[in-house]
Order: sequence, then structure tokens, then C-alpha cells
Amino acid sequence: MCSSDLAWSARNSVVMHAMTSHDRILMVLPMFHAGGFNIQTLPALLVGATVILQDGFAADSVLRQITVYQPTLTGLVPAQILAMVAHSDWPETDVSCLRNITTGSTFVPDSCIEAWAERGVTALQVYGATETCAVAIHQNGENAAATTGSVGYAAECCDIRIVAEDSHEVPAGERGEILVKGSNVFKEYWRNPSATADSLRGGWFHTGDIGFQRPDGSYVISGRRADLIISGGENIYPAELQVILMEHPEIIEAAVIGFPDDRWGEVPVAVIATAKDSRLDQAGVQALFKDRLARFKRPKRVIIVDKLPRNTMGKVGKFELCQQISKNMKP
Repeated sequence: MCSSDLAWSARNSVVMHAMTSHDRILMVLPMFHAGGFNIQTLPALLVGATVILQDGFAADSVLRQITVYQPTLTGLVPAQILAMVAHSDWPETDVSCLRNITTGSTFVPDSCIEAWAERGVTALQVYGATETCAVAIHQNGENAAATTGSVGYAAECCDIRIVAEDSHEVPAGERGEILVKGSNVFKEYWRNPSATADSLRGGWFHTGDIGFQRPDGSYVISGRRADLIISGGENIYPAELQVILMEHPEIIEAAVIGFPDDRWGEVPVAVIATAKDSRLDQAGVQALFKDRLARFKRPKRVIIVDKLPRNTMGKVGKFELCQQISKNMKP
């Protein structure tokens, strides 16, 4: 990153949030991450808004800070939202001070958006990467309701392409890799010219993420290219399964990952965390996919755990998840 990249990303965020000097931003995300520093903190400094720093995340503490400091904006990853909604203080906490909350970084269940909507607060989704200084595609307060299920439209200074493996641009509705070009895109990886050349082929940043564009121009993220499950030559996108899993009221968290299989190459395995009083079992979970997904896309195994392993940004730890699956898949 350089100062100009950061400045352009900050401008994108100011537009996204309609941010002014009168805003008060409660910053819960870690400052060492692009999401914490770039999405709201730096833009706040650009326009002269107030930033309230939260020392780490605890659901009760964040709910208390909302009551005390009356922020107008905040950013939360889905795991944090779910923890806050499940907390006993959630129903009684007055969140009407918030104009918007911003979320992203990983798969966002509809329940996270709906929980805020029920309290009169609009949740905005944002998409980007460290290499785009965080903000490349986003919703705003005016279009969030109309673009539910997507991450919104290209940011003001960004061009977006969706391309197939042969690099040709695909039509709306067809999945491909997301490419980004703009003033907010990084210039190079530190002392790694080969990685730089590979990521910036043709002047476009190749994100490694898979998605598609809707007819209305908004974008939907399907997941990381590296997470694509290829089973018997067929492509399976984990997000398709996770959406269905998270619709069930007894499922708190869900992740789907490809696991090696002698016959099919790999098969989808679902790992879920359920409510304490849930009676869901493997058969019950697999039944959720009947008549909704082709048989080859359905999870071949369901593993129920207390909670999913996550990093500080709420992303599922794939290495730890694979270890859990390996342990449970043993005969």
C-alpha cells in the first residue's frame, strides 16, 4: 500500500457510508488489519469524524459502548454480530443511534442482516482485499435493501471484471474470478516481483475470489477459488450450501469444505455449531438440501461441533477445520 492507495480507498468508504465530520465511529475490529484501519478509521480521520477504539471484542462490552457513546457507524464481522444477537443484553440495548453497521470479510448469513433490520439499522456489505486497501465493492444506505444477497456495486474509483480461466470476460450471471482495477489497488508486494507480476496480470488485480454479476449490476461473492470443491469433475461452491444451512434457526455457525475422496476426488463436508437445545442430527441436516441442490452438491457428511475455529477477523480457520474433519472422518 502507499498513501495514494489508502486515500482513494478512504474516499470510497466516505461515499459508501455518507460519512461526515459529525459521525462517531465505534471501531471494534483490530487496527493491524485492513478492515479495522482502512474501512472506517482512516476515512473518519479524512473527514474529521470521531473514532472510539474498542480494546478487543466482547459482546457485552460492545453493547455497553453503543449505549454509552452513541456511535452512528460501526463495523462488525458476522461472528461478532451473531455473538451480540445471542447475548442477553441485545433485546434491551438501544441501537437507534446507529445509522449503519458494516460487515464482510467472510460469508455473511442473512440472519446477520435481518437482526439489524429488525432493530431499524441498515447493514452494509463491503468487499475488498488488503491489496485493494479494503474497499472495492460495496452497498450504501440507499441501495442496500434493493441489493440484498449481494455486496453491492463497484466503488467509485474501481473497475470490476469477472473472467473465466482463459481470462475472457463472462456475461452477467456466470461465475468467474473477480478482477479489480483502480487507484486504490496496491502497486507491488514487498520484495516479491514474481508474486506482483502474477497478481497484477494485464494491469488488473486477480483477487482469487469467485463471484458473478447480477443483471442489475450488483455483485455476488461465491467464495475463494482455492475453496472451490471439485467433485467428480463438477464444481461446488461452499457458499451455496452455507446459505441453506444458515437458514435453519438451530444452526448458529456453518462451514463447508472439500475433503479428499477416493472415488470423487473430493466431497463436500459440512461442519456446524448448533444451539444447545438442538436435536439436529446428520440426517436432519442433509434433509435441508432435498429438492434445493443437486445430489452431488449435498454434504456427504455433517460434523457437529461446539464452535468453529476462527481468526481475529472472524474468518474460519481452514487448517483447524480440516483437522476437525480428519478426526471425525476416521473409521
